[in-house]
Amino acid sequence: MQTLAIIGGGLVGASLALALQQGARERGWQIRLIEPFAPGDEYQPSYDARSTALSWGTRLIYQRLGVWSQIAERAEPIRRIHVSERGRCGAARLEADREGVEALGYVVENAWIGHCLWQALDDRVVLRDCPAEVQQLQAHDGGYRLTLNNGQQLDSALTVLADGGRSGLREQLGIHIKRTPYGQTALIANVTPGQAHDGLAFERFTEDGPMALLPVRDNRCALVWTRPQADAGRLAALPEPQFLAELQRAFGYRLGTFQQVGARHLYPLTLVEAEEQVRTGLVVLGNAAHSLHPIAGQGYNLSLRDADALSAALLASTAALGNLAVLQGYAARQRFDQQLTVGFSDQVTRLFGDSAALRIAGRNLGLFGLDLLPPAKRWFARQAMGLGTRAG
Repeated sequence: MQTLAIIGGGLVGASLALALQQGARERGWQIRLIEPFAPGDEYQPSYDARSTALSWGTRLIYQRLGVWSQIAERAEPIRRIHVSERGRCGAARLEADREGVEALGYVVENAWIGHCLWQALDDRVVLRDCPAEVQQLQAHDGGYRLTLNNGQQLDSALTVLADGGRSGLREQLGIHIKRTPYGQTALIANVTPGQAHDGLAFERFTEDGPMALLPVRDNRCALVWTRPQADAGRLAALPEPQFLAELQRAFGYRLGTFQQVGARHLYPLTLVEAEEQVRTGLVVLGNAAHSLHPIAGQGYNLSLRDADALSAALLASTAALGNLAVLQGYAARQRFDQQLTVGFSDQVTRLFGDSAALRIAGRNLGLFGLDLLPPAKRWFARQAMGLGTRAG
């Protein structure tokens, strides 16, 4: 029996396990899912729950894996996206109806996605080591030896490193990363607007950094507000009335008067790219492979496409698990998608973070043009829907 170890049972790791479990059952593979945090048996809704924007392409993947109907129970559809710059007249509007889809994407609480994925895993195929952590990874003939914090050792033919952007194991293995600091911090919180959001998402660019407001269930909005580091800290510490007043000034009144804000969390922003994503018997996946600016909402969707492509490559191969040629083929096929998505997110962030007068004029002409030219608008919409490199 060949063993495939997935280190990190978050959304990416659990999705990969689900994508592989039917094929693993047929091939006699054993999947070990190693996760330091034990999830509760029951989903507990919370006003402050973190959410993720799932693209239309992600919906298609989860439909194929058989979990979308459950995820959709708490998914808020994004029916329209309004892209604008504060104080400027240029704007672009994307609409699901014009793209021939039910929604451009969906906003779902992370805890609910995780709950749906873990419920769908077959314990006979996917063995969950939870709570447990891998303290050491050592390459050996036929794969890697994993040493867990409980003293247990596990030999795997293929190890997938999906333990997040601050992966200590990635560093332990000497996998170098390219860091591109943005000099910004994302303030993330849930807010309640005075008016119904009706499935409308906003991407708004200001002189101090971009912000996004995404529709969430129960007429909440997920706020991603990018600010210089010191100012983000100041905003996070403000009493609720003062914070809402500053948010109102920055965003305006398209959603009426903001009524409530939940817990505020700060995340320093850096574009992180691993210089190696595959070795014999090893794959680096998710935020451990690439961590994007959140304003374009593409990080998780790209990671899920990577996981989907990896599972397809493994299940299509007759070679042993961990075969380098198979893993290199997967990495080569995903390289264009990764470069396009990382570049799209990075360039949008940099373009709208530049206050030079010529750039401002160009941005507004660009937003006008995007709104008026169907081919350009469709290209932009397909990026937002996670279909940039897909035919459908």
